Amino acid sequence: MLENLNKDEKIYVAGHSGMVGSAILRKLLSNSINQDNILTSNHEELDLTKQAEVNKFFQNNKIKYVFLSAAKVGGIVANNTFPAEFIFKNLMIQSNIIEAANNNGVKRLLFLGSSCIYPKNASQPISESEFLNGYLEPTNRPYAIAKISGIEMIWSYNRQYKSKKNMKSIAVMPTNLYGLNDNYDLETSHVIPGLINKIHRAKNEKSTSVTIWGTGKPLREFMFADDLAEACIYLLSLGDNDYCEIAAENRNSGLAPIINVGSGEEISIHQLATKISSVIGFSGNIKLDVSKPDGTNRKLLDSTILKKLGWTHKTDLESGLKIVYNDFLKKLNTL
Repeated sequence: MLENLNKDEKIYVAGHSGMVGSAILRKLLSNSINQDNILTSNHEELDLTKQAEVNKFFQNNKIKYVFLSAAKVGGIVANNTFPAEFIFKNLMIQSNIIEAANNNGVKRLLFLGSSCIYPKNASQPISESEFLNGYLEPTNRPYAIAKISGIEMIWSYNRQYKSKKNMKSIAVMPTNLYGLNDNYDLETSHVIPGLINKIHRAKNEKSTSVTIWGTGKPLREFMFADDLAEACIYLLSLGDNDYCEIAAENRNSGLAPIINVGSGEEISIHQLATKISSVIGFSGNIKLDVSKPDGTNRKLLDSTILKKLGWTHKTDLESGLKIVYNDFLKKLNTL
């Protein structure tokens, strides 16, 4: 998988303690990357919102490849409660890393975006050409705008510094994710970990029902985070022709430097809750709180470009849910 990357050069995984970052770290190690060549940093060691600290870190470490997965993330509740934090912290983190990487000899950078960058009413399945083609979903607009800014930033750097053989960056747009090392907090989690926590509690409390937000009708596509990590490594190690085509260095090219990563499988929120109930062993009813927002009605990514490059996901939803529920059980004492 890594034949086009020099395994003796330094790789920085920004956000290694998060769900995606930790999955990328695991996948790199499983591909025989020397652990000494993989750099990580926790918040106490490096505040990614501080430009001077980030620049010094890159100056001192001779980094050549970057996986930019560091971000403030959360579900509908978190996005509605902390919109200022979502836009400020994400803008600062990504801007500082991209600028420092470009100025300090990084060859390739992969920026982790989000499918929420696409318009609320985008044509389904959503292709990369839908970027900046309509209004955003209001419930996570600050986060989406931060990610859009990151995409525009790497695209601008790719074009402006093309002739200098500087860093070339691409952005990955993953579908909805779940996986090991997820956030299961009921107030700030995404839908799958939130439902796992809520339904597990209902089972333990011997409740006859559990209530979920909205109508239960919206359709969502999900991917196991370890599959996304494998896709990220695959993309960062593409041959020069394929990689540079995605990077969209040509000012007149039609598409931004983005590529969708999805499973191609979708399920309604109500069906998802039912499937999670089955995995957990909860036999109660699923009730709907229609006073709460649904979010986007449907969000399915068109991953045709990625499939043509030779990559598809491996983990089906039921298998992935069993893995993450076991992970949740191990973490119960810390919740």
